[in-house]
Amino acid sequence: MTLEYTPKLGRRIVSILFVTQSLASAGMIATFTVNPLAGARLSGNDALAGLPGALLQIGAATAAYPAGRLMARLGRRPGLTLGFAFGMFGMMVSGAAIMSSSFWLFLCGLALIGAARGIVDQARYAAADAQPIDQRARAISTTVFASTVGAIGGPALVAPLGDFVQRFGMDPLAGPMFGGAVLMLIGGIIMATMLRPDPGDLARSIAKLQPAAEQKAEQAVRALAEIARQPRFQLAAIAMIFGQTIMVLVMQVTSLHMSHHNHGLGDISLVFGAHTLGMFGVSFATGFLADRFGRPTTIAMGALTLIAGALLAPFSLMTPWIALALFLVGFGWNMCYIGGSTLLADTLSPAERGQYQGMTDLAVNVSAASSSLSSGFIMAAFGYGLLCVLGAGLALVPLALIGWQGVRGRMAVAVSR
Repeated sequence: MTLEYTPKLGRRIVSILFVTQSLASAGMIATFTVNPLAGARLSGNDALAGLPGALLQIGAATAAYPAGRLMARLGRRPGLTLGFAFGMFGMMVSGAAIMSSSFWLFLCGLALIGAARGIVDQARYAAADAQPIDQRARAISTTVFASTVGAIGGPALVAPLGDFVQRFGMDPLAGPMFGGAVLMLIGGIIMATMLRPDPGDLARSIAKLQPAAEQKAEQAVRALAEIARQPRFQLAAIAMIFGQTIMVLVMQVTSLHMSHHNHGLGDISLVFGAHTLGMFGVSFATGFLADRFGRPTTIAMGALTLIAGALLAPFSLMTPWIALALFLVGFGWNMCYIGGSTLLADTLSPAERGQYQGMTDLAVNVSAASSSLSSGFIMAAFGYGLLCVLGAGLALVPLALIGWQGVRGRMAVAVSR
């Protein structure tokens, strides 16, 4: 039986991905909330409180490319389901490590959770597979918006889950781990049983609607060198890598900067609430912009917004100004992330997407880990203000690439006349 794309089928796939991403996000953010506390306590060294976050990024980077290759061969559904399984098992291991006071077992669990994140984050590409080109950005923005559910629900689950397990004589910090494992189990079951047809199969069905010449061109998987020469691939990768680098660079040390200037936890929570809203809460607007005005325009707007946020952040010590700055940093990242992800899906054929999307996510996660590890050293050596100026300077890279590609395009048109 031949699979045929219908708008109803595409919407169903995106809806399932939204539900499963919401569950995964809530489970992961609940565990992220207690990771630094558990890391510091189990290691007996406050200086190692940041190690769990770095290990999560490393785990995500390590898993992204193999997961993409797996999805290219077996389909999106098996690959994403495996990601949920990793997450469930990793959270169970981390919870058991907290119960047994084993720091090294805790790190093993975190590595698995990080790998799960590197896999599950590729659900945005599955959403793009299920939609024609003029609706892909909105499909990706829907899965990114699901993280808003996690940003709200995850922290809200921490205290109740801790109280619940404490009734059975368990450590309260293990509660979010075990609760997150249950959410990952539910999400994995939904993914395995309801994500049908596979988005990869739907992508091939959509590709058949293209002109015959384009279908023939997409049958062969191009080599990496050929893909890397494509201007759209270059812009998509640069947008996501630099957007992630700048966002993590500024965000990672803002709470420390605020604490140095006598801001309390209430002010810091307000600032990071605004940052989370910028990262995820405005995703639908970004999806509309990318589908309506184009991916490069959205990326350019994202880079400009990153510059504005990075330069505003050290401008004032007033909480509302810092909150506005971090909101802009989050929103700029959102536009670069969704615009870049959509442009990448547009550039690659269905047969190429899993492999090269996974490779790109590997680079994005490596950049995030590097930025996370270096941000503290940069701030200590040069201060928060110069760190933010560095972030603004890095945002010029995607803008310069867009400008250069535009000039090359106009020159090519002039030569052909």
